[in-house]
Amino acid sequence: MLGLTQQASGWGAGVSTGARMTCLLLVPLLYGASALLATSPGASQDHKREQTARGWDWAERGAVAALVMATLSMLLLLWAGRPLNVAGGLFTADALGCTVLLLVSFIGWVIVRYSRTCLLGEVNQARFRGWLMLTLATVSLVVISNHLAVLAVAWFATSVALHQLLVFYGNRRPALVAAHKKFLASRLADLFLAAAVVLIASTQHTLFIDQIGARAQALAAVGGLPWSLQMATVLIVLAALLKCAQLPVHGWLIQVMEAPTPVSALLHAGVVNLGGFVLMRLGGLLSEVPAAQTLLVVVGSTTAVLAALVMMTRISVKVMLAWSTCAQMGFMLMQCGLGAYELALLHLVGHSLYKAHAFLGAGGAVEQARLQRLSGPGVASSAGAALLSAAVGLVLSAAAVAGAAWVWNAPLMQEPVLWVLTFVVCLALVPLLSNRALRVGGWGPVLLMIASFAVASLYFALHHVALAWLGTAAPPQGDQPALWLWVVFSFGVLFVLQSWIRSQPQSLLSRRLYPWFYAGLYLDEWFTRLSFRVWPVRLGASASVPVVASKGF
Repeated sequence: MLGLTQQASGWGAGVSTGARMTCLLLVPLLYGASALLATSPGASQDHKREQTARGWDWAERGAVAALVMATLSMLLLLWAGRPLNVAGGLFTADALGCTVLLLVSFIGWVIVRYSRTCLLGEVNQARFRGWLMLTLATVSLVVISNHLAVLAVAWFATSVALHQLLVFYGNRRPALVAAHKKFLASRLADLFLAAAVVLIASTQHTLFIDQIGARAQALAAVGGLPWSLQMATVLIVLAALLKCAQLPVHGWLIQVMEAPTPVSALLHAGVVNLGGFVLMRLGGLLSEVPAAQTLLVVVGSTTAVLAALVMMTRISVKVMLAWSTCAQMGFMLMQCGLGAYELALLHLVGHSLYKAHAFLGAGGAVEQARLQRLSGPGVASSAGAALLSAAVGLVLSAAAVAGAAWVWNAPLMQEPVLWVLTFVVCLALVPLLSNRALRVGGWGPVLLMIASFAVASLYFALHHVALAWLGTAAPPQGDQPALWLWVVFSFGVLFVLQSWIRSQPQSLLSRRLYPWFYAGLYLDEWFTRLSFRVWPVRLGASASVPVVASKGF
């Protein structure tokens, strides 16, 4: 299961199982111990200041120690050259888990350091520290779990701990409303996941994730999966869609901006993408259920397209970032549905690092936007010039991508899914090679072509690296041309609409579409009314901010 390091298996034969188990299990244990040590309140005012500083010291030490253990787990995996199940098979140290564990530990360390300064002077800092470290501990358990029941319980605990961070400011009604909606969506996802655990246990007679995938592929080879196993897979997909804030239950992700900034960074960089990780972990089962794959591709691509269009109407930096997360999660889930698990892993890592930096540096983004407005408005182009610019950019980006594919010997025809996703890469490169950019003259067009070629080459290179890193952990991609055509159509429509709206913002079509996209197609209003009818939110008397319509948050 570990392609790049299999050659080192002889070198790592002497690596003890106990060392790898210790490093792996110490990560959540260190977070848990830090949660206890960082929540001791002081008696007097001076004692409180001292205890606050000491509590943050313990939290930072725990985050650093967890990062060190995660790094050692990765190094031991590279040295041994093969994955290893520990603690009776309940946990696993493999390429996928160690990669995400190292990612979570690094982001957690950054967020803990940032939180110490961000919450300076706030009351209840001890409570914040405790729930923050507990959230990191439960996320780590999800990442290293090899038992479906353990994973389900840890994922549930992650949601509960995060809920306490989202309602940190208990006097802000919008924060309470958004957290309540997330709580309902997550509990429904937990019910789906619990039902899936029961169905899998009754069908497979095991809940060890590595065995579930292998047995599912064996059953598919001799006659297909039973309906109970297919239903369990669909339920797992529904749980992932709910917890990844996909349409139409996405509103809570947009409206939790009342929480402290470190909470937003943790949510968008390390928690909301756990649905994609779980699907990668269960890829052997997911790849044998076409209904589940179709559901992922359709919902994920639709969410990505609509969220990208809605994001164009937003001015608030944090709200725009939240819509971006919604779109990126849809794209990652779509990749899982297409069977491109190695690219989904790259997407998860890249998005987590980018979004943590974007939220923690949101103030700098505001300053850049202000400077851009001072530089003067851009010159709008005609419809014909815009279409010509898009066509030129598309042709040049396709040439750059084709050249990169030839250099890297990318087997596009043998991997149709890679061909489809390469089409999306071409569309993404168009703004870099638009007619407006080509007006630079001189060596400008050549440099832009080199830059585009470099981006496409990096895409194919990372694909090769990720595929070799995961090895046989990534199941073969299924033959589903209808889904490939749906993805091409969806992102083609997105490209056309974005090009038209940017070039003709005052056209009749743009003015008619703007209210609908600004309101998020009014999908969240429906979910808000339904959630309040099912379980009304209880707002404390100290909440002084009036409740407003969800689109105005």
